[in-house]
Amino acid sequence: MALREINFDGIIGPSHNYAGLSLGNLASSANANNVSRPREAALQGVEKMRHNLKLGLAQGFFVPLPRPDHEWLSDLGTTAEEVPDSLRPAAFSASAMWAANAATVSPPPDTQDGRCHLTVANLRTMAHRSHEWPDTLTQLRLAFANSEHFRVHRPVPPAYGDEGAANHMRLASSHDAKGVEVFVHGERGGAFPARQHAEASRAVARLHQLDPERTLFAMQSEEAIAAGAFHNDVVAVANENVLFAHEQAFADRPALYTALHRLLPEVEIIEVPASAVSLDDAIKSYLFNAQLVTLPKGGMGLVLPEEARDTPPVWKWLEEMVAGNGPIRELLVVDVRQSMANGGGPACLRLRVLADPEAVDPRFIADEAKLDSIAAVVEECWPEEIAPADLRDSKLCSQIERAREALLETLDLEELD
Repeated sequence: MALREINFDGIIGPSHNYAGLSLGNLASSANANNVSRPREAALQGVEKMRHNLKLGLAQGFFVPLPRPDHEWLSDLGTTAEEVPDSLRPAAFSASAMWAANAATVSPPPDTQDGRCHLTVANLRTMAHRSHEWPDTLTQLRLAFANSEHFRVHRPVPPAYGDEGAANHMRLASSHDAKGVEVFVHGERGGAFPARQHAEASRAVARLHQLDPERTLFAMQSEEAIAAGAFHNDVVAVANENVLFAHEQAFADRPALYTALHRLLPEVEIIEVPASAVSLDDAIKSYLFNAQLVTLPKGGMGLVLPEEARDTPPVWKWLEEMVAGNGPIRELLVVDVRQSMANGGGPACLRLRVLADPEAVDPRFIADEAKLDSIAAVVEECWPEEIAPADLRDSKLCSQIERAREALLETLDLEELD
């Protein structure tokens, strides 16, 4: 079995809009009620995938979920035509584009049965995301249907909030070596909710048949959540033996670092001090919501949003880091401004899966020709703009549904309709 890291990006859906639904996500709140540009957003996402393909990385994708969510509205006793304004934005939310919240993933070297395990996230803390999991589960079970290589689990019961890979990190000497899995949960966040519950993380670890001796549970700092780090991946990211984190990411960082050094002596911890980059600047720039990737030519690169380059303290620190000849050798900037304005950077848009690409349903694996086809559908079918009041327009609703249908037809995924 030839294991390779595959980044599955969420294609940004035709209902992409700025409704400010995500409490604790500062960008989402700041841009509430602005006019969104779904076509531009989706094309930015396609270009990000194309950028990573050119780096030599394996790339996959997930398709947008059906919006408006008629089944969810039916469960609430209403319809897309009659839905009250208080529920309408949640029914149209395109937040499943942030595939880092689709599931938690444990690769074959870490699991008792040698399969890649995925547990779909329940996302129960936020109403607009809480109804994503049934359609996400259907898509995951299609993409990873090969039971010899994968096991896809239903979500943890909703008593315990689970936000997926955005609160999970894996470190190992190499991708195919037995790793150390780190689950990060919250307890307090000032005025903002802690979305990842410790019991949810422990449940996922058990479902994935992880070695308890190589599984760590760390608490996110209250300061980080209160500053707007609603997920751990806003203040920390890991790849192979490297942990890249803000000084204030964890409630007890000495204990976490000590455990990592014990379990993985070759671990390299790159910590950005608060004296150089404040939590506010880290969160505003999404410095840590970057894709930390192993480059085929050697070394690692950070796939960063343009906002990181636009934040002087952040960019100064990054340039000094790269000049120091550490493991991170390149700064790779991409434009995902439409996603950033709704509170999601490059790492939010992707779910990392370590698996044999041959075992994945090939319809979900990207190449240049497939990205060209996706871009063509977006250009033709995605709305150019959506203002909040537009969600009341039945013609827009029909356009959104037809756009998704056109994409599914192009990708031969009509069974997801």
